[in-house]
Amino acid sequence: MTDLVPAPRRLVRGHRGRGRLDERTRLEAGPGTEGVARWLRATVGAATGLSLAGHGDGGGRILLAVDPALPPEGYRLHLGGDDQVIAGGSAAGVFWGAQTVRQLLGPDAFRRAPLRPGRQWELPEVTVEDAPRFGWRGLLLDVARHFMPKEGVLRWLDLMAAHKLNVFHFHLTDDQGWRLEIRRHPRLTGTGSWRARTKFGHRASPLWDEKPHGGFYTQDDIREIVAYAAERHIAVVPEIDVPGHSQAAIAAYPELGNTDVVPASGKAGAAPAVWDTWGISPHVLAPAESTLRFYEGVFEEVLELFPSEFVHVGGDECLKDEWRASPAAQARIRELGLDGEDGLQSWFLGHFDTWLSARGRRLIGWDEILEGGLAPGAAVSSWRGYAGGIAAARAGHDVVMCPEQQVYLDHRQHDGPDEPVPIGYVRTLEDVYRFEPVPPELTPEEARHVLGAQANLWTETTEDQARVDYQAFPRLAAFAEVAWSALPAPAERDFAGFERRMQAHYGRLDALGVGYRPPSGPRPWQRRPGVLGRPIEGPPPNR
Repeated sequence: MTDLVPAPRRLVRGHRGRGRLDERTRLEAGPGTEGVARWLRATVGAATGLSLAGHGDGGGRILLAVDPALPPEGYRLHLGGDDQVIAGGSAAGVFWGAQTVRQLLGPDAFRRAPLRPGRQWELPEVTVEDAPRFGWRGLLLDVARHFMPKEGVLRWLDLMAAHKLNVFHFHLTDDQGWRLEIRRHPRLTGTGSWRARTKFGHRASPLWDEKPHGGFYTQDDIREIVAYAAERHIAVVPEIDVPGHSQAAIAAYPELGNTDVVPASGKAGAAPAVWDTWGISPHVLAPAESTLRFYEGVFEEVLELFPSEFVHVGGDECLKDEWRASPAAQARIRELGLDGEDGLQSWFLGHFDTWLSARGRRLIGWDEILEGGLAPGAAVSSWRGYAGGIAAARAGHDVVMCPEQQVYLDHRQHDGPDEPVPIGYVRTLEDVYRFEPVPPELTPEEARHVLGAQANLWTETTEDQARVDYQAFPRLAAFAEVAWSALPAPAERDFAGFERRMQAHYGRLDALGVGYRPPSGPRPWQRRPGVLGRPIEGPPPNR
């Protein structure tokens, strides 16, 4: 069982025999590795039925150690003798090494209880030396369009850890729902977390789910999620969208909107409801001092809950029609001497860039935030292709590459008629495996600004866990290898070898209960016949 995903940098097989784990095996944790030991006992211990005690006589040992000579997230394994040694440059490196050991034990090591109590477990005699290519190996999960209960989020953190992904981008607010408890503004969840009904399929679909939909995370839920992620060496980056994608907040607090604009209802100041369909809402935040103070209060509570270096502020798809029609917004533009509505958005985001920087955090936003200029410490999520990331890196800003037509996992995986709710261009497993995060146009100095890559999973048409699983896997495994492994140029990558290794990995996903798309196509219960999508034909643009 040496078909590892993601592929390690170096694996050398020995020939002397195999290491054995049994009821006498001891787990000895060196300084700084105690958390990894707890994780091993809770997961591998549960799956094998072995206690992995810290003390005892006789038997082999699993030794955990921090070795500062290794890269911080790098690890080295020596397996197959009496002692199984997992060393890492930090606790994170030891943890990633432990994930590799779990794979080497076979798919049954991914279950929650032993299938055959008393079984003797074996490890191949191997030496593995490994370290990640990128420090940012991310996954965005959109819980605003379709809410995912806390237990589902914790499950996804486990799935991320199993694939050595280390940044969880938590998309918490949007037009269709506000998912984070803010104690000083209780209507954000009291009103903003629920919508009356939901569009089923693409926004052009005639179908509706007439049940109210919603939910939110309490602050204690968030503390638990952040702590659970930290135990798995995953940083949680919260996203609070401003100034667009804010209809749910405006529904809760109408004064946040442009109340001097007459909406389609014909009454100025009328509050919109939490949005029940998809697309880009015309309702955006008013560029008023009171709005800034309101969101400063929101971000103060966000910073208390999330210790991450970065805070994502969205900044994308902000329609300017209300600002053009708003006398107050136009007066604001004149007062500040701004270059129209685009300058107004840049001013709005620049305020929070400065505000976060003053508190030791860094703003990150979608690539629209480049329009109008950024503070030196701000970073960019490049989603509209590679162009925004290239421009940001050349301007000296850090970049996370997540181009829509390459790594948006809500897009369809095949052009077959049975693909459920087909969205966008076809992005196959092989397409994702050949994704390259660093554009060749960048110089080596500019390329150093590419922090890494991120796969994004938006949930307009993924209404439950089964649909999210189907859209994510197996493509997320290919993405994880791109983000972790030192792969050759895209055209030279051994996709056939990756497919071969995936045959073993499907067994691990089965043991974890992941409802992935089989290579042969969707199973009958994975289809959504009659639910309208938005497929786009032809090859997707590469830039």
